[in-house]
Amino acid sequence: MTIQEIENQIISEFANFDDWMDKYNYLIDLGKSIPLIDQKNKINNNLISGCQSKVWLRAEYNDGKIIFTADSDAVITKGIANLLIRVLSNHTPDEIINADFKFIDIIGLNEHLSPTRSNGLISMIKQMKLYALAFKTKMEAN
Repeated sequence: MTIQEIENQIISEFANFDDWMDKYNYLIDLGKSIPLIDQKNKINNNLISGCQSKVWLRAEYNDGKIIFTADSDAVITKGIANLLIRVLSNHTPDEIINADFKFIDIIGLNEHLSPTRSNGLISMIKQMKLYALAFKTKMEAN
């Protein structure tokens, strides 16, 4: 499935909810099914800076695709991380680098997050794109 197709799925899922309390509850539910980072990888090098809560993010490169895992000490942040992982995981570095994340504005996520959570969202996206760029650079060097 392409990144755009996954984003369209998420847009459809969020369209099922009329108010933001239901959407927050959905985010919390999504956080319960996040692909969890291994405990041994919950280290400072994997912490996302700029987040209100602690968020650990790890990327592995496997057969030309990047697989992300994460965890957070905040339930809504776990849900946000899971959305991003769902969109980007199992895609090539180029696909991740070129992702536009329009779904975030379409579902209204940015406008319903606190400023610190918005900063955290931006920091997670930046880190995921940095991982993609690093894997792409490493791949091209070999």
